[in-house]
Amino acid sequence: QVQLVESGGGGVQAGGSLRLSCTASGGSFGSFFSSYAMGWFRQDPGKEREFVATSPWSGGRPDYADSVKGRFTISRDNAKNTMYLQMNSLKPEDTAVYYCAARGRYRDSTKSWEFDYWGQGTQVTVSS
Repeated sequence: QVQLVESGGGGVQAGGSLRLSCTASGGSFGSFFSSYAMGWFRQDPGKEREFVATSPWSGGRPDYADSVKGRFTISRDNAKNTMYLQMNSLKPEDTAVYYCAARGRYRDSTKSWEFDYWGQGTQVTVSS
C-alpha cells in the first residue's frame, strides 16, 4: 500500500521556522523513490490547493512558487525515501494545510492534478 506521511507541522510566530518531512513507503517507492517527482502543496479552507515547491526526479533545479522563493527550501534524501520542506521567515499568509505529493515515474510537474499520490496533510499555523 502506497503511503506518504507528513510530519513537522505546528504553530509558530511570524518570522519563525518549521521543517516539514514526508516519508514514502509501499508500492515501488521502496526501490524507486528517486524516480518520483515530489512536491509540496498547500490549501486554506475555501481556497484551491496551490503549488508550493517541487523536487524533480531528475535531480534538477527545484521549482518554487513566487510567494515562497527565498524563504522555503525543498530537499530530498532518496536513501531514506524522504522529502523535506524547510520554511523560514514564515508569514501569517503561509498558514494552511501542507500536503506532500508524488508523481511517478520519471515525470516532473508543478500541477497538483498531475500528481498520483498524496499524504494526509499537516497543519501549519503562523500567528502575527
